[in-house]
Amino acid sequence: MSITTDRLASLIQRELAPIVNREVKDKSFGYINLTEVKVTKDLSFATIYYTILSDDPKVIEKAKLSIEEFKVVIRMELAKKINNIRKIPDLLFKYDEALAYGNHIDRILKTIK
Repeated sequence: MSITTDRLASLIQRELAPIVNREVKDKSFGYINLTEVKVTKDLSFATIYYTILSDDPKVIEKAKLSIEEFKVVIRMELAKKINNIRKIPDLLFKYDEALAYGNHIDRILKTIK
């Protein structure tokens, strides 16, 4: 059975959200929201974009380090949930700056008014 990259990305995002929030032990930065998943055409890599509620660079860096620390465990838990593909893609986590940028623009617009 062949699975398309879009279907796999959607499946990974749906299954990965609770796994990430359960496995990352440091809760000082709150909930990790997965905004998008992109899978390469050869299904070898999945780039997972995430956000947290804080705009503080120190908190963002702490969240990044925590996710990287548990990346292997997260991938193993994902492999248990997804059975219909031969190899689980390598997971690359990237902080999604779109929300922070949107908040920055919103603050600028509020100061102009």
